[in-house]
Amino acid sequence: MKKILTCLLAMLGLTSACGEQKYETLEVNAFAEQIQNPAIVLLDVRTASEFADGHLEGAMNIDVKQGDFLENAKKLLPKENTIAVYCRSGRRSANAADRLTAEGYKVLNLQGGILAWEKAKMPTATDTYQLDVFRTKSGKIVKFHALIHASIRIEYDGTEIEIDPVTKLGDRTIDYQSMPKADYIFVTHEHGDHFDQQAIKQLTAETTSLITNKRCADVLGYGNVMGNGDKIQLADDFTVEAVPAYNTTEGHLQFHPKGRDNGFILTIDGLRIYIAGDTEDIPEMSSLKDIDVAFVPCNQPYTMTTDQLVKAAKQVKPKVLFPYHYGQTRMADISDQLKNENIEVRIRHYE
Repeated sequence: MKKILTCLLAMLGLTSACGEQKYETLEVNAFAEQIQNPAIVLLDVRTASEFADGHLEGAMNIDVKQGDFLENAKKLLPKENTIAVYCRSGRRSANAADRLTAEGYKVLNLQGGILAWEKAKMPTATDTYQLDVFRTKSGKIVKFHALIHASIRIEYDGTEIEIDPVTKLGDRTIDYQSMPKADYIFVTHEHGDHFDQQAIKQLTAETTSLITNKRCADVLGYGNVMGNGDKIQLADDFTVEAVPAYNTTEGHLQFHPKGRDNGFILTIDGLRIYIAGDTEDIPEMSSLKDIDVAFVPCNQPYTMTTDQLVKAAKQVKPKVLFPYHYGQTRMADISDQLKNENIEVRIRHYE
């Protein structure tokens, strides 16, 4: 009778599936040790409001109670990597672990959830930055944190990369002092929503490399200068190419004149990432090849209209498109306009 009841509860998603549990449940210290491995993806399956109140550093958030949980999980979680999952007390994460293992994922579950974690006086974070995870050619993890507007934090195999870091925009602020020092900082151009000397100072250590255009390097008095067309091998598995970023609409040419600013293509262990910077849908985009992830701006008069963004996406043909730098521009229709282009559109908080 007890076994039947357990199976019925499992069918309702309230406990593990009938038979042998196929995921591993770890107590706090063992779980904490495992998630130090950069190949493990940390997943919080509570609600967005619970996540905002406090979560494990580096966790991404997919609410297990939402009807599209599995759909979102399969989009965002690479099957080649172990998923470390937790919730408030362990019930929801057990449900999520069951469902993920049924889909072929290898899963670790935190016994007692974040309550046990906090009782053990382990640290939590309160940032609400959205996180996306991608896998490189050799299976390593690249994490993208959506910070603000055009500011992106990228983690890769212990390497910290910051794109156009800015501490404040409107009433939104970013606390870079709470983040690790950057190994690389990329700045596309000198406008205040991309170039912030305070943010750069907070992120800079003795070993930090700043890569930017001549105008920003002149203001700072230092920096590795790249012009359109330049390419640098930063590490054995990491290269950067500077590509054009400029306006083409009459009356807007003064915002981003041709030849002054950069977009960047980062190639990290085979994963090709296009950071467009402030640009319109320029002809040079058609020559960009094999782009996996693209960050493309959308706000006039400074960058593109939504129609231009769609045209740019069709030229670049990324596997995943992140519209960014979009201010108050409505992004909801972009997915529909690109649904037949085999381009996945992800809208994040890049207002």
